[in-house]
Amino acid sequence: MGDVREVASKQTTSGGVKPAQRLRKHSVTVAGHRTSISLEEAFWSALKQLAAERGSSAHALIEEIDRDRRGNLSSAIRVYVLERLQARCAERRAAEDGSAPGPL
Repeated sequence: MGDVREVASKQTTSGGVKPAQRLRKHSVTVAGHRTSISLEEAFWSALKQLAAERGSSAHALIEEIDRDRRGNLSSAIRVYVLERLQARCAERRAAEDGSAPGPL
């Protein structure tokens, strides 16, 4: 089984960066290869939450995202998280007004 390790926190801008915006490097093993991803705390937290809701680990979800990606893994993770959260918003909006979910 692969692992995910957090590497020392790095701020990408000087002073006053909100914790959710801080960029952190995470060392991961994907398809048997060590690599690192850089994600803002907000995306890392959302990724872990999405994985837990599926009864999965962050590593397993990263592996799944990696299999389907084209391009940068960090970007693919951000897009995955954004798409899942957009889908939730659309579902919630549809439930509130009784319509079918549609684009945001």
